[in-house]
Amino acid sequence: MSNTVGQATKYRTRVLGLLCLLWIITYLDRVCISVAGPRIQEALHIGPLGWGWVTGVFTIAYAIFEIPSGVLGDRIGPRRVLTRIVLWWSGFTSLTGLMTSYYPLLLTRFLFGMGEAGAAPNSAIAVARWFPIHERGRAFGFTLMASQFGGAIAPLLVVPIQVHYGWRASFYVFGVLGVGWSGVWYWWFRDAPAEKAGVTEVELNETLGLTPKAQHGLPWMIALGSENFWATMGVAFCYMYTLYFFQSWFHTFLVKARGFSENDLLLSSLPFLVAACANCGGGLASHALVKKVGLAWGRRSIGVVGLVTAALCAIAVMFTKQWLATLTLLSLVYAGITFQQPIMFAACLDIGGEYAGTVVGAMNTAAQIGSLVSSLMFGYLVDRFGSYNAPFIPMTGLLLIGAWLWVKVDPAKQLVSEMQAVTKTVCSTNSR
Repeated sequence: MSNTVGQATKYRTRVLGLLCLLWIITYLDRVCISVAGPRIQEALHIGPLGWGWVTGVFTIAYAIFEIPSGVLGDRIGPRRVLTRIVLWWSGFTSLTGLMTSYYPLLLTRFLFGMGEAGAAPNSAIAVARWFPIHERGRAFGFTLMASQFGGAIAPLLVVPIQVHYGWRASFYVFGVLGVGWSGVWYWWFRDAPAEKAGVTEVELNETLGLTPKAQHGLPWMIALGSENFWATMGVAFCYMYTLYFFQSWFHTFLVKARGFSENDLLLSSLPFLVAACANCGGGLASHALVKKVGLAWGRRSIGVVGLVTAALCAIAVMFTKQWLATLTLLSLVYAGITFQQPIMFAACLDIGGEYAGTVVGAMNTAAQIGSLVSSLMFGYLVDRFGSYNAPFIPMTGLLLIGAWLWVKVDPAKQLVSEMQAVTKTVCSTNSR
């Protein structure tokens, strides 16, 4: 019996492995600029406000192209879309190392963000088509855990490379990784289990009906009138406002606010390692809770606990100067956020149904707006108040608002069912 189960799940396990590898590469490329940030700012003479725009322009492009990338993935499948976008962003990762002035750097990071925008929604589409509902939280837990490993190993790779060869070399090296992944993905992956030779009948039956038949777009009027949809967008904005600190300002904060040396930045892997465990833990916890207490509170409870924990630890960071305590508390802030992060993606699949990629794209658009505001506000608040503690005040407030919004998210309520309810109401009214 155990051999049958193992045989039945082996192909989606391999899909998960490829997606985990993708997220490692994604965060290596993304966190690379944060680790190299102090050197880049010095080399190109960029101040706090200017650096805010360097990190922020990525999120502008990311936000703009999230929904189009999700819509495209829903229509033509994640196999072709992910291949194209990974090749695109890998090219602009390498080009970042060639920049010699501020404005070309801004343009390059914008184009980099344009490419990477499709990673989350199209990964979600792959999960939606290959994994049964009760396994999705766990699947996102593993993929997002992998992303944190990418963030964790980035300092361990970037710092030695930039010490010996300069900050530019790290971007050249990381740009090559995505090219190799794209080749393997296009050659091996298929958009649905039924299209993949060798998938067993058991696995086909488990995923029957997960590949959508509809090719029309998301009913936006229904979505925009849905409290459920807006609560999901609100949670994403609130938690990403703080999460993006770890991808943009974190290493600069350690150097300029807590006196870390460049060699000390090797210790900055700690929050990402803790966050990796939290991603996995959140996915596994939801997997168990959904079976015990149902879909709605099996998702919600993870979100509330994670964001409240993050908010309390963010308050403590402002009153801490000692380096180990600072790293520990920041690790717990990040862990609280990443504990609930896979559940946010799973909830989007629950709510979106056949429009999973589009809803994940919309959620990530809201998240990237939070990232942009965070990046710019951090630089502004530091410049305005002369303190690296000031930005943690809005972070704390938004984390608590996000926890409150989680209670309003109902993963058991699909947008399609809301559309059908509205249609029935209209038809009933007309018949009278």
